[in-house]
Amino acid sequence: MDVVLGILSIIALLGLVGGVPYALIRFFGNPLPESISLEALTQQVGFQTVLDMLAILVWLAWAQLAVCVFVELWSGVRRVGVPAQVPFARGPQALAHRLVTAALLLFTAAAVVAPIVNAVSAPSSAKIAAAQQAVPQPVVQEAESLTPVKKVKKVYTVQPPEGRHHESLWEIAEKCLGEGRRYKEIYELNKHKVQPDGTKLHIASLIRPGWVLEMPDDARNVHIVSEDDSRPEILQNHPDKPAELDGKNTHVEVKQDREGDRSRDAGPSNDAFDPEQTMNVRPSVVQDALGQNPLEQTQNVRPDMVQAPADDGLDLSALPDYVAAASLAAAGLLAALGRRRREQLWARAFGMRQPMPSGPGALAEKALLLGADVQGTRLLDLGLRHLAKELGAAGRTPPTVYGAFLAPTHLDLWIHPGDKEAPAPWQAVDGGAVWRLDATQGLRLSEQGLSGVLAPYPGLVSLGANDGGRVLVDLEAAHGIINLGGPPEYVTAALAAVAVELATNTWSDHMNLVLVGFGSELSMVAPERITSVATLAEALPVLETAAGEIRSALAAVGADSVLTGRARGVYGEAWMPTYLISAVPPTAEEAQRLAALARTGSRLSSGYLIAGQATPGAVWQWSVDASGQATLPALGFNVKAQLLPADQYQQVIDLFRAATRRDGQPMPDPSPAGPVGHQLQAGFQALAEIRVLGPVDVQAMNPLEADRLAQCQELLAYVATHPGGVHPRVLAGALWPRGVEESVRDAVIDRAMDWLGDDTNGRPNLFLDMEGRLHLGPFVRVDWEIFKELLRLARQDPQQEVAILEYALNMIRGPLLADRPSGRYLWLAGDPVESEVTARISDAAQRLWQLRMGSSDAEGAISAVLAGLRVSEGDEALWRALLRAAHATGDANTLQFWVGTLRQRAANAQYWGRLVPETEALIEELLPSAVPSQVAG
Repeated sequence: MDVVLGILSIIALLGLVGGVPYALIRFFGNPLPESISLEALTQQVGFQTVLDMLAILVWLAWAQLAVCVFVELWSGVRRVGVPAQVPFARGPQALAHRLVTAALLLFTAAAVVAPIVNAVSAPSSAKIAAAQQAVPQPVVQEAESLTPVKKVKKVYTVQPPEGRHHESLWEIAEKCLGEGRRYKEIYELNKHKVQPDGTKLHIASLIRPGWVLEMPDDARNVHIVSEDDSRPEILQNHPDKPAELDGKNTHVEVKQDREGDRSRDAGPSNDAFDPEQTMNVRPSVVQDALGQNPLEQTQNVRPDMVQAPADDGLDLSALPDYVAAASLAAAGLLAALGRRRREQLWARAFGMRQPMPSGPGALAEKALLLGADVQGTRLLDLGLRHLAKELGAAGRTPPTVYGAFLAPTHLDLWIHPGDKEAPAPWQAVDGGAVWRLDATQGLRLSEQGLSGVLAPYPGLVSLGANDGGRVLVDLEAAHGIINLGGPPEYVTAALAAVAVELATNTWSDHMNLVLVGFGSELSMVAPERITSVATLAEALPVLETAAGEIRSALAAVGADSVLTGRARGVYGEAWMPTYLISAVPPTAEEAQRLAALARTGSRLSSGYLIAGQATPGAVWQWSVDASGQATLPALGFNVKAQLLPADQYQQVIDLFRAATRRDGQPMPDPSPAGPVGHQLQAGFQALAEIRVLGPVDVQAMNPLEADRLAQCQELLAYVATHPGGVHPRVLAGALWPRGVEESVRDAVIDRAMDWLGDDTNGRPNLFLDMEGRLHLGPFVRVDWEIFKELLRLARQDPQQEVAILEYALNMIRGPLLADRPSGRYLWLAGDPVESEVTARISDAAQRLWQLRMGSSDAEGAISAVLAGLRVSEGDEALWRALLRAAHATGDANTLQFWVGTLRQRAANAQYWGRLVPETEALIEELLPSAVPSQVAG
């Protein structure tokens, strides 16, 4: 195939370089006019004149193409590396590169065929052939030897690594074939063949020491062995001195400069990146034996699939049950985590980044991201508040809800007694015993229209899940004590899951969650909701005081149920629930006091969940067995229990412990790395670009199917943010945390390589180095790497610091990998790159603000801060800098505008809600007339 392509390329080159001018001269004549007259400029333009002008344009295009062909030929023949760029000729030079490369490969193929041709054309070949036909006897090597000649082959044994240097097919091709790009010939000869260790060659870059590779016929520095010999003993015994044997078994010494080879071919170190010292290869993908599309198998991962470790080497299967059955709690935990990290951001010092979780904490975050049901949480929150608002406006009391069922398509409330008049968009089904809200209609409800509406059913908590969805029960609906029985470890796990969901859910407002005998660490998760005590004796006074206050509030408004007060929206704090979750069974006296609290003739905002089998006065018996099934006979529920076992509980605590640290982690000064310095030079033309400072954006050389875009974008984003190189196994753990087949992984890598294409020297823009790590080529531009290099240059050049920082900040389009789709980019959990990006950009914005303010350029200072806020909108240090710059303009309206903007964004942000005291104090100082901020719940 290479020969055919080479011949066709030569024909095309001859046609373009020689045929085009011949045709132009033949049909249009000499392009140079015999004489020049100014009268030609005033004459009427005729058809012949138009043809002449078109011919001149074709001549110019041909001349440009001829120059490109000459440049590519010079580069290819002299092997000078990357060819020079012809100005304004990117397209023609790309065409010339492909044609010249294919033509030159023809001579490479000819080099392979030459020994065979020479053998056939030798003077004695005809005589030998005739003799063989006449006398059917084996050819002898020497007169005294009667040993028949065996069929032989050339082989090379992959050498053991020396230090960090591992051999590659590219190196072997250079050493044995004289041209590294002939590695494909070696790969084709050996792919799918079983090696001595029982494995096979699947990817051209992944070879192992001790493998015996068959080589082309013109290979040097190899061994010639019998075709049935796969382990040449000479090479095994003398790995440092490979030799070539001729047909007479004579030993030929081949001198090699091993140190010179290593210095020339050694791979890049972690400290420096040299594109000329890498093995630029693209892996070949092993397709599934059944011919199926490998990517179609990514959604249904079988048990035999590779569970590839991520960077931290953790196995995400450690949280499968909790993720599957506790998706509402996972969403709540992520929301609480966001709030804790906002508090970290408020305390961040210049030059420091936020500490990130590692080990079990990072594993917990990835698992929570996988399992969180954000849409279900939002449907519960909006749907229940809308129900309370509509019923309150109609003067109706919300019904008693003893259970709920949350499915992907709808939310059902089981009510008592039944009511056929459900407010729209709710619908009454099953004779009014069930009120149903379609998920599509529920998610369209306006959050702003429901602001200030009290949560009607804050005691709803997940019991467990079945195949259709999740089952929730309302602790307040029991009107008494709920016992939770079963094996102690399962009971504790169930109590922990209930506590975590109640402490973090969004369909509740303020509450007092009293934990007895467990959960003291959960105060890190939700300190505003959780009170932890050691004994029931400590909790009972709190519960009795809360019950008394609720009764007084009901009497004051003339209501018989807290549901009525919540629907009316008055005295919101009066209906704040208090729930007891106790892992300690009560004593007889404590049981009596609890029973007195729980026995009420009306619904109070309280609930009591007690570990044990037979607490006096218990009205519901909730049990969890060793198989993980939860049953609640009083309501007829039997589901897979929602559990948070001790080890997974500890992982969640480790995650939040990292989020409460205030010390920060220092960031070293940016240092030059990779080809980024060359990319900032004038005249550099990138062949591909990956932008991660904002929504991911990849500008590649070749087209890609739309349905493959998201996966390949994530792969390239991961490689772009890890410039030290990424091993395919680490990449698999990052992109497919639940596991993936190697064939699928390799298919995606190969597809991304094809998408980025090759550079002007024919090397892939995404390649595997000699250690098997993926790198981006020197002609791929990454905005994050450019940004760091600009920061380094700004520090080195105080005279140009303002201009450089301004240029760098203009590259920012938004947060790192903004608007990423749900379920992707989970590797950012525990990865320091996101906190580093936020910190470095915020610091750059503050530094430029400082310089602008020093030169009395308040408007420029505002622009600098706004660039930083594009990445970290909640960074109140930046907002305070913005307010100071607005005040420096001397325009009160400008300052008032930005104060109002800050308050509005704080109130609407998911994890914000209030301003820190330092910001409030600054506003009071700069603008005493500003309206006080509202504290969100």
